[in-house]
Amino acid sequence: MAAWPEWVPALQARGGDAFVAILVLSTLMWTLIIERYWFLRRTYPGWLRYRVACWRPRHHGAPWLQERARLGFVSSVTRKLQLHLALIRALVTVLPLLGLLGTVTGMVGAFNVIADVGAGDVRVLSSGISQALVSTAAGLVTALSGLYFSVDLQSRAERELERAAGLLVGGRRHTAAT
Repeated sequence: MAAWPEWVPALQARGGDAFVAILVLSTLMWTLIIERYWFLRRTYPGWLRYRVACWRPRHHGAPWLQERARLGFVSSVTRKLQLHLALIRALVTVLPLLGLLGTVTGMVGAFNVIADVGAGDVRVLSSGISQALVSTAAGLVTALSGLYFSVDLQSRAERELERAAGLLVGGRRHTAAT
């Protein structure tokens, strides 16, 4: 098994194991958020133009067949737009809980120090309290920032889905995601 990079023990000393988990999961969350914005700005407009161009020749035909094709189109657009959004929301939910776990483990460590050496060694006691506060702050800050972008991405996906469905009915021109 590969050894941890040299900065991981420093993070563990500063914020505990929960802090390292928060760092890893928040990195995953931000990677997914950036990917979704990249998709909406760069990939999605071309992908949608292609899908609409493929759908247009099938636009004429039996009404039931036309409706089935429209539902398939909307379903494929929905899948593309909703990709990773549930995982981002789950990470936003888990991050503060990891911060709470770091708080509990940091405070347990502080109480163990009190039990072992008494309350006289403030430096060792403050290490456990600092660990608890750092992991709590990290969990909350990453979750709150992720919450904002999660909601923004969800609303953009809903707007784009309405716009894509409108392309099939009204034939309006598609504009790039905002």
